[in-house]
Amino acid sequence: MQVTSYWLEHAWLDPVVEPGVLVEVADGRISAVRTGVEAPPPGAVALRGLTLPGLANAHSHAFHRALRGTVQVGSGTFWTWRETMYAVAARLTPESYHALARAVYAEMALAGVTAVGEFHYLHHAPGGTPYADPNAMGEALIAAAADAGIRITLLDTAYLSSGFGEPPNTHQLRFSDGTARAWAERVSLLKPRDGVRIGAAIHSVRAVPADQLRDVAAWAEEREAPLHVHLSEQIAENEACLAAHGRTPTRLLADHGVLGARTTGVHNTHLTDEDIALLGGSGTGTCMCPTTERDLADGIGPAVALQRAGSPLSLGSDSHAVIDLLEEARAMELNERLRTRTRGHWTAAALLRAASADGHAALGWADAGRIAPGALADLVTLDLSSPRTAGAVPRLGAETAVFAGSAADVRHVVVGGREVVRDGVHAAVPDVGAALTEAITSLRD
Repeated sequence: MQVTSYWLEHAWLDPVVEPGVLVEVADGRISAVRTGVEAPPPGAVALRGLTLPGLANAHSHAFHRALRGTVQVGSGTFWTWRETMYAVAARLTPESYHALARAVYAEMALAGVTAVGEFHYLHHAPGGTPYADPNAMGEALIAAAADAGIRITLLDTAYLSSGFGEPPNTHQLRFSDGTARAWAERVSLLKPRDGVRIGAAIHSVRAVPADQLRDVAAWAEEREAPLHVHLSEQIAENEACLAAHGRTPTRLLADHGVLGARTTGVHNTHLTDEDIALLGGSGTGTCMCPTTERDLADGIGPAVALQRAGSPLSLGSDSHAVIDLLEEARAMELNERLRTRTRGHWTAAALLRAASADGHAALGWADAGRIAPGALADLVTLDLSSPRTAGAVPRLGAETAVFAGSAADVRHVVVGGREVVRDGVHAAVPDVGAALTEAITSLRD
């Protein structure tokens, strides 16, 4: 058994920062953690700066990365933004999606992300015709994550209607399998493998008829797989659900067996007190995506109340207006400060936990996101001498990371004991900017 060792100049060992930490790795997992090691032992790889456990991006739509900088022109709403998104989706093929996602996931690796939850609903060819391999698009995403050196939970998404009782529109034909049972037949062909989990998603209560919600939930329950759902992102969705079913989206999901400890609601922005109690009482998680939620003017969700009620928090970059999990963690706290005009709703350690261990757990990787024996050997090292972090007190490294650091400060990334990023350069995609440029501009021709 080959054993690799990493010497960490400073390491966040939740909830404290320790100097001089030696991490031994065997078969992709941490086999030992020793503190008080003042200098790198012979043969150890030195990671200078502050090392965190790998970060989890719990909510991603990889193809939305092609929208960055274009959907910020002018004003508009979530619904007008959606029309631009449809136009990009219409141009993608399995080949071009692989190229784009490979570059996007490499950008995530540069930002310290070691696992991504890909909320995947772009299933079929234009017009809704299945590819020869009905999971060609999903397999393209799985291959892209492997190429970029990160883990993926493919949250294969049921998206069957354009609204309550309405068939898919022209743009959405690529997303739809017709029925939840047909969705289940297709997604059952996807198999977990090394570095890959297969989960399920309900796009939203408007996109899956109420009488088919239970079919999706049952598929996930039978496989003990993660189940995610966009929930109450827009007030208009709540109003339409009340008109169609006489209840909120959260209550509708509860009544059809969707909520539970393996389920994560994404956004959870516009909730009633009863909704919060239902989510917390069932242990349903909450994935906040603050940079997207503010970019789309969605609103500020009740994250504090949800966590107090029992809903674990995770973080995602969603539409990839930026890819920076430290910014997502910071934004969750700062948004709440603006809303309440008080400070200190979460400690820096709690925010890092949402970006790491709790995010991994939401994606089905309960053995990741911490620097401890038995955990997957995922490490992210931040520079403590950058213009943003210079002058930091090492023992306050968690506070420095969350409230001053950014993705630009990530210097080294280790996934499963293997270096994916060294000195800010991706091992497999040395010029991530060029790869993104090529993939995105090809979609505009």
